[in-house]
Amino acid sequence: MNNAIRNTNELEFAIFCIESIAAKLNIDATAVYSALTEKSDILNAYVIPCYGALHTQSKNYITDDILDAARKEGVKL
Repeated sequence: MNNAIRNTNELEFAIFCIESIAAKLNIDATAVYSALTEKSDILNAYVIPCYGALHTQSKNYITDDILDAARKEGVKL
């Protein structure tokens, strides 16, 4: 199920996640966005639906969790 971003809180969180992963991996944020939206549907199928729980966690937890989801999907970052 595709859960598109519905409000500014979710949009800001999506940007935060993308930028945080890019900084952690020292890669361009565009590559992270592509991996989470074009190479997979992690952003809309996992990150946004889990916004309520994820946004209460630490930056490290969030980035590690999303990277773990990407690994499970076979997405290379």
